[in-house]
Amino acid sequence: MTFNSLAYVLFLPLVFLAFQTAADRYRWLVLLIASYAFYGFMLQPSLLLILAFVTAFSYLMGKYIDRETNNGTRKKQLLFSVLVNLAILVYCKYLLFVVENLNGLLDIFSPETSIPLPKPMVSIALSFFVFQAISYLADIYFGITGSEPHLGRFALFMSFFPKLLQGPIERAGSMLPQLMRPYRFDYDGIRKGLLLFGWGLFLKTVVADRLAFFVDPVYNNVQAYAGIPLIIATYAYAFQLYFDFAGYTNMALGSARLFGINLTQNFNSPYLATSCADFWRRWHISFSRWILDYIFQPLQMKWRNLGINGTALALFVTFLLSGIWHGASWNFVIWGVLHGIFMAASAYYKPYKKKIHKKFRIDNSRWVSIWQVAVTFHLVCFTYIFFRASTIEDSWHIVTNLTQFNENYKYIHDSGIRLFIKENIIMGQYMLDLLTTISVLAVTLIVYKNRTVSLFEKPTWFRWTCYYAILVIILSLQVTTKTNFIYLQF
Repeated sequence: MTFNSLAYVLFLPLVFLAFQTAADRYRWLVLLIASYAFYGFMLQPSLLLILAFVTAFSYLMGKYIDRETNNGTRKKQLLFSVLVNLAILVYCKYLLFVVENLNGLLDIFSPETSIPLPKPMVSIALSFFVFQAISYLADIYFGITGSEPHLGRFALFMSFFPKLLQGPIERAGSMLPQLMRPYRFDYDGIRKGLLLFGWGLFLKTVVADRLAFFVDPVYNNVQAYAGIPLIIATYAYAFQLYFDFAGYTNMALGSARLFGINLTQNFNSPYLATSCADFWRRWHISFSRWILDYIFQPLQMKWRNLGINGTALALFVTFLLSGIWHGASWNFVIWGVLHGIFMAASAYYKPYKKKIHKKFRIDNSRWVSIWQVAVTFHLVCFTYIFFRASTIEDSWHIVTNLTQFNENYKYIHDSGIRLFIKENIIMGQYMLDLLTTISVLAVTLIVYKNRTVSLFEKPTWFRWTCYYAILVIILSLQVTTKTNFIYLQF
């Protein structure tokens, strides 16, 4: 059951009704039951067991760490609990990848030896709740928060269904107090939540799923294409990924608002970033803060004697690990390495940036900002080649054929163009819809950036006209073929 499914549209109102009718002391239980039921709809009993184990184990270890007074023992307890959680993640998500690569090495040095391949395991949401458990334990160790005494509320913190599958990755200090405070019916909060959900549904079903028509035919058969189709598909994917993930986040935030809970905002105009560091402050914000606090900062402290080299190395390792977190694939490793290189390079450039800008008198130049946004966007799009392509071979083909227009590539280029047009001729009926969608987005962004009066302060007739307009657009322009959210695989 995903947010863009009919099942969820029926599920959410039922949970809301049960939540409203329950006594205040039992509302957490309603949400906990609903969260486990929601996860149960994935029809993967092993995932439910893993969630329950990670929750119970982290709850107990959190209590042990919190009440221990010996710093050495506390550190060992933290290390043990983190290693157990990571072992679960590695076993479920990466074991097959590791064994396949070990067999590749054995095939070189000892062809007659091989390790039996383990059965592939489904790991939906596993990365998100494991990371949340680790942050909870680390925050207790560092004294940022205390351990949660109520097992039920902690279980809800771990499994709250709006953020379970794709985040945001919530911190205990932010979310647990919201679960403990008495619920108060908030009409404006509910209304804003529904509007957020509707806007997220629009971004997913109208925009992201339609952009897939430009992306999937090419990336699912990259060897048939060269040049323009590869370029179009790559840039289209950048926006498909953003609107898909931002749509999910808005739907998650909107769902949580119905129950009086505010989740972390995950995006802040990432494609307007002026550097790769700025991009990561704007993209998947809860994840970016997680890797900053729990990977980069400890590594930076460890290597602080190396100066700027230590900072650059810490950034490189951090983003290498972030690539591995995204999936068991060499493509994700390369994606992480590229971002690590960009971030390390920015660390070396930072001391000279102000001097260069001052020397050439471009400190506050608008054109320099535009140039920085353009360069950053293109670098990010280049890394998306490895993020989206199915194999290393496909990635290499795209990289080496993006601008190939010479005679050696004339046939593949011409046939690729024809195939792209042929496979997408059906999109003719969607082109007007796509232009309408882009226009609606542009107008919405302009209104958002220049608004002086909130929509909720407008007259009733105006508000309801907007509500119905969003509903009509979703019903008339949505792609009827339902697709999963892209980040569901992570």
